[in-house]
Amino acid sequence: MARDSAATKQRLLDAAFAEFAARGLAGARVDRIAEAAQANKQRIYAYFGSKEQLFDAVIDRVLAVGTETVPFDAENLPEVAGQIFDDLVAHPDLMRLLSWKLLERPGATDQEAATYTAKTTAVAAAQEQGRVDAELGPEDLVAFVLALTQAWFSLAGGMSPTSAGAPWPAQRLAQHRAAVVHAVRQLTTSRE
Repeated sequence: MARDSAATKQRLLDAAFAEFAARGLAGARVDRIAEAAQANKQRIYAYFGSKEQLFDAVIDRVLAVGTETVPFDAENLPEVAGQIFDDLVAHPDLMRLLSWKLLERPGATDQEAATYTAKTTAVAAAQEQGRVDAELGPEDLVAFVLALTQAWFSLAGGMSPTSAGAPWPAQRLAQHRAAVVHAVRQLTTSRE
């Protein structure tokens, strides 16, 4: 029974990710999520409590997967930024989901807060050791790095390189990625 329960929960999270990325929290429907997951919609309430809590669980899962996919190395933030950019290119639904999150549920979940604190603590330690420029505070630096990795997706009006419409040519993607890495290098390299 526990195995089936875990599998059902996983299917619900997968279906919820797709639904929330496409329609946001307000536009998402529990019925569609349950149908896509081949589960009873009552399982959503049993496992997650509410549609909002399911949204938070999806965000927390995205953070956990992101941390595994792109480990945060405070001493090599330019490379981290490039890897995050690559991950967003490979998974355009991530940027849409994050945009919906900012619009409809701007407060941080406990997992988001813990992830952000871990990153700022690592940056502060790297700054204290002189490995990262300390001109900007660690909170600002982490915020800027994350914003730079997402800038091209935001500026393109939510259009990702692989969305409907013409995909970005490989050369253009490489130029944008290089610009992100260069900008983060400028922010993090000590000028002493």
